[in-house]
Amino acid sequence: MKICRFDNDRLGLVEGESVLDVTAALDIVPAVRWPAPPGDALIANLDNVRDEIDRLAPNAPARDIADVRLLSPIANPTKVIGAPVNYSTHADEAKADTGIHHGQKIKSIDEYGLFLKASSALVGPSEGVALRFTDRRNDHEVELAVIISRTVEKISRGQALSAVAGYAIGLDMTVRGSEDRSFRKSIDSYAVLGPWLVTADEINEPGNLDFELSVNGETRQKSNTSQLIYDIPRLIEYATSFYTLHPGDIIMTGTPAGVGPVSDGDVMVVEFERIGRMEVGVRAA
Repeated sequence: MKICRFDNDRLGLVEGESVLDVTAALDIVPAVRWPAPPGDALIANLDNVRDEIDRLAPNAPARDIADVRLLSPIANPTKVIGAPVNYSTHADEAKADTGIHHGQKIKSIDEYGLFLKASSALVGPSEGVALRFTDRRNDHEVELAVIISRTVEKISRGQALSAVAGYAIGLDMTVRGSEDRSFRKSIDSYAVLGPWLVTADEINEPGNLDFELSVNGETRQKSNTSQLIYDIPRLIEYATSFYTLHPGDIIMTGTPAGVGPVSDGDVMVVEFERIGRMEVGVRAA
């Protein structure tokens, strides 16, 4: 099932080139009072929401995908987690390019550990990327994004995929510089997620997905998730050894070689096997 959030927080079921408006399925999500439980309420109640979507879909009004504004399918994650240098090809290019490493030693993911991006950086593809510090290099980094389904800690690698609600395309945007990685990657709009959530049952082999990113028609990044250094189960095991993860938490799994700068007016297009295609515009903030 492909589930999107569109326009003014409407809930959609994506079928082909159409979005079925199934917003009424959200009526089964329990209302909460302050303090709200941690996590994204849609993902915490995803099984029941899916049942309602199935019931509503035959009579739901349809819109063309091209006519809706796609937002991040996850509204309220407690964490957006990043995996640095998780493709060997990117590690090699980072070591060779002073515009990436800024004189700092490029370490392995074992040495770096994971990092956090502010959840306030999260946007959908239709919102686009608003560049800050346009006098500096602002790079695209395309990644598979893993969405956590339930509250989980210290889960084993063998059980890790049982805690996955689904997958989406992620863009881990970054402004290059000497500051801490989390600081430079947490700018508003620098975590793009979309174009929708594909539920885990639709993707049997998340560790073998082709993907590519182009800028203004020029292919920049092209790889397969089989090239991950820490695969998805290992990333989840690693993350939960440090953090408790909650429904809707996002793990961006790392980017391959080909990262590069974008400028005001550029258009990034990302295509991901089994997930889909998203187009993201770039503008000056």
